[in-house]
Amino acid sequence: MTDTMNRTDAAATALRTLLSAAGRVGRGIHWYMTTLMGDTAYATYVAHHRRHHPDQEPLTERQFWRQRMDDQDRNPGARCC
Repeated sequence: MTDTMNRTDAAATALRTLLSAAGRVGRGIHWYMTTLMGDTAYATYVAHHRRHHPDQEPLTERQFWRQRMDDQDRNPGARCC
């Protein structure tokens, strides 16, 4: 009986380890994709602005994206489109 319980505990531990690793991989992929697509750009801008310019109001999200798109239109760089 004890041998069966040890194998069951080992299998459960292995499964928990596997699920934990899969969760970390999933979170990493989510972080990479949202960063790559620019989804976190405004939050990053606001955090930077508050750290370096605490006496000034940051741009609104709408103003930020408008300025970003205008900058990309003026300086296309290595974009494909």
